[in-house]
Amino acid sequence: FVAKKIADALLPTLPRATVDHKADGLELKLTGEWTVLYIADVEKQLRTIALPKGGKVAIDADAITFMDTAGARVIVDFEYRIKAYEGESTLKMSQETHQTLVQHMRDVTPNLPVAPKVPQIKKRLNKIGMTLFKQAREGLQLLSFTGQMLTWLSRSILSPTRIRFISLISHMEDTGVNAVPIVSLLAFLIGLVIVYMGSAELAKFGAQVFAVNLLEIATLRELGPILTAIVVAGRSGSAFTAQIGAMKANEEISAMRVMGLEPMEMLVIPRVLGLMIMLPILIVVADFAGLLGGALASWVTMDLDFAAFTTRMHETANINNMYVGLVKAPFFAAAIALVGCYHGYQVTGSAESVGRLTTQSVVKSIFMVIVIDAVFAIFFSAIGM
Repeated sequence: FVAKKIADALLPTLPRATVDHKADGLELKLTGEWTVLYIADVEKQLRTIALPKGGKVAIDADAITFMDTAGARVIVDFEYRIKAYEGESTLKMSQETHQTLVQHMRDVTPNLPVAPKVPQIKKRLNKIGMTLFKQAREGLQLLSFTGQMLTWLSRSILSPTRIRFISLISHMEDTGVNAVPIVSLLAFLIGLVIVYMGSAELAKFGAQVFAVNLLEIATLRELGPILTAIVVAGRSGSAFTAQIGAMKANEEISAMRVMGLEPMEMLVIPRVLGLMIMLPILIVVADFAGLLGGALASWVTMDLDFAAFTTRMHETANINNMYVGLVKAPFFAAAIALVGCYHGYQVTGSAESVGRLTTQSVVKSIFMVIVIDAVFAIFFSAIGM
């Protein structure tokens, strides 16, 4: 008994808030030590109390043994929350020092109404609406950016001396020549997998040799162009955003304007033209690498040597499939380059924004590539090609 009394005297009494529902409102009984060390849990509890709109709330704080400004602030915030619900609150507090603290917090705290709790479904709908609005606004900004680029591109075409050929060739090398190894390796493996898996399935129907037809259609028409574009989006599109974003953060773009140089001509047009020239070449390289991988898989799985594979491909291949893949290439390239450059211009100056916008650039570039591919698929299907 003595030990319990000593412990009660030495250990602090944690703050508590007991809620009692009445016919016309709530009765709240506050106990314990309302200090900054122990107030966090009870503050969360007060925020979760469902307040009746227009009701009365009686707050009994006589049992509070000790209070500092943090505890008084929690009580005052709860009073403001009651007002936000158009309710009335009465505070019963007998200790004069506690009354002084609470009144002081009322005087120094602005009486800002706290918004009532919003239903979860309304929050979801608001979030969806804000996301759609943000995406529509970014779409219009990207369209405006594309218009500016086309305006300066037309000026450069009418006056070829304005084109930065050294920069153009540099970007062609960076986005095209340097990307050949990774694109070739990826296409080679994809072609190998298509024939390997296709022949295994077609063998069930005695049509194993038709895996070559599957390889030709999948590689030349769809997988070759779209996978190459995705690799370029992750490799070159992100580089465009990071390079231009770093220049924007270092105010190099502003310095170019001060010097009388147009950043659109210096930075955007060489990247767009360079990628539009090199992506079709990369797709051709990917097509041949994919066919080579398929030939290797045909030899391993079907014992079809290279001469027989070439003969079969020559008999069944449709050159239109390759043309379809190449026609999409400039549109893929333009979308990747424009999205990458646009997000580079959106950098605000911090390293965090560079990383965030680079990620957005890659995601949106891949999304645009898939959308463009779907549009072309519908178009070529409609014209019977």
